[in-house]
Amino acid sequence: MRPINLIPPESRRGASAPMRTGPLPCLVVGALALVFAGVALLVLAGNTVSDREAEVARLHREDAQAAAKAQRLTGFTQFSQMQQARTETIASLADSRFDWERVMKELALILPDDAWLVSLNASASPAVGGEEGGGGAGLRAGAPGPALELKGCAAGQKAVAGFVAALNDIDGVTRVGVESSELGDPENAASGGGSEDGANEDCRTRSFIAQFSIVVAFDAAPVPPSAEEAPVAVAPPAEGEEAEGEG
Repeated sequence: MRPINLIPPESRRGASAPMRTGPLPCLVVGALALVFAGVALLVLAGNTVSDREAEVARLHREDAQAAAKAQRLTGFTQFSQMQQARTETIASLADSRFDWERVMKELALILPDDAWLVSLNASASPAVGGEEGGGGAGLRAGAPGPALELKGCAAGQKAVAGFVAALNDIDGVTRVGVESSELGDPENAASGGGSEDGANEDCRTRSFIAQFSIVVAFDAAPVPPSAEEAPVAVAPPAEGEEAEGEG
């Protein structure tokens, strides 16, 4: 026979006793666990946000300090750049300096008695520009450095050749080019010469006088692009000197 428990259910003990409270305690415990987890997440998120805000504030402070330091050093940076620019300018000027005074003195010393100048143009570079329509414009364009453009007359072609040889004795001259050297027209010479057009004046007053156009180049001398032209006016010879040339 199967045993029958005659004790009322409410009086029973042990595993066979029925639940008196139902599922409510489990629900309460689960709710408390969820609340605890939510609070923990909120606290963790708050701590993370606080850490990020503190890091952002620190980065802002470091950025402000770096900007202030850079501002304090701006003056030193500008001074250094200005000093470097001045040093480069001085070095460029020192390298590109050309002693025109010395050249003029040497030219005066080597100029022979049987030759005279009616035009002299000294320029630091072809870009500076010489006399418009000058006979030496072609040769001047081929000389990148300082050069002299000489126009004048001499007592014959031999005198022109001697003058060209003497020009090579000037210190720093790299080449001397003769653009033209022509004897005078006997008929024109008999009439007393050409026009009175300054540099274009025909100084061949006698048939044996040769008019020349010469370019003296100083290629080895560096010059700055801003170098300016140094024109020099040369007076024609006096009548007495011309008479000596004719003799």
